[in-house]
Amino acid sequence: MNNGVAAIVVTYNRRALLAECIECLQRQRPDPPDILVIDNASTDGTGEALAPLIDSGAIRYENTGRNLGGAGGFQFGMRRAVELGYDYLWVMDDDSMPEPSALSALMDAARALGEFGFLSGRALWTDGRACLMNRQRDLKMNNIADYAPRRIPCGAATFVSLLVPSGVVRRVGLPIGAFFIWADDLEYTRRISRRYPCYVITDSVTVHKCPTNNGGNISTDEVSRIERYRYAYRNEVYVYRREGLRGFMRLVLRTPLHILRVLTRAPSHRLRRIGVIVGGTLQGLSFRPEIEYVDDADKHGGGQ
Repeated sequence: MNNGVAAIVVTYNRRALLAECIECLQRQRPDPPDILVIDNASTDGTGEALAPLIDSGAIRYENTGRNLGGAGGFQFGMRRAVELGYDYLWVMDDDSMPEPSALSALMDAARALGEFGFLSGRALWTDGRACLMNRQRDLKMNNIADYAPRRIPCGAATFVSLLVPSGVVRRVGLPIGAFFIWADDLEYTRRISRRYPCYVITDSVTVHKCPTNNGGNISTDEVSRIERYRYAYRNEVYVYRREGLRGFMRLVLRTPLHILRVLTRAPSHRLRRIGVIVGGTLQGLSFRPEIEYVDDADKHGGGQ
């Protein structure tokens, strides 16, 4: 095991995907990372299924005791990994399947760069196309379209194969657990890229086994998932509020565009979808969550 790197995997009721993710992590070459599984109080027997790996020391397992959402799970796991003394944190969801050279490509870049804020691997969907929900943003917060260079400056990325030095976590703080789901990774990586150079490492590849490759679209998503988007709109308003005039203009243009998409594309429940867009956006205008640090002594004001 590579004691300098902790792979942090947040899971909730997806034990089959989690088992596959762990196998992918164990196949990393030449040095597999230590594996820290953060279980958001799964009810599908995840803990029992992992018992042989826990008992053998192949993984470290932490149960949060309740469902903290993806954001709370990553906050919990990254805090724990820094406390355990790891040099680098490699974070991902339980449906992330890194190719065998994914970590080595990130670590080669880390050694070559020296100082950086984060490194983000390239995410593909199950059919080999780019995974739309994991497109990184450039320094102007626009989607990166061209992945031809091996190393691309980056302004924001997702928590699907993200490598962060523990020293950076101590200085900028932890992900915001109050986000619960969605945009916690966008906020966190943008917070980092304001202070450090950050990059996409295109030869580090992870397959993201999300159910669909639509990038998260309230106008076409199934009815049972509509309410989840309230978190997305609230959280993204918080993120773009901090981008100055450019962020304000993005919000002004985005809201009517998304409403128009619902009116023209949604197969049903149009008013409910629009209500989530408007309600989440309004909540975001007054949403001011606290940024937590690994240790109060690490606060330097960089997170606000």
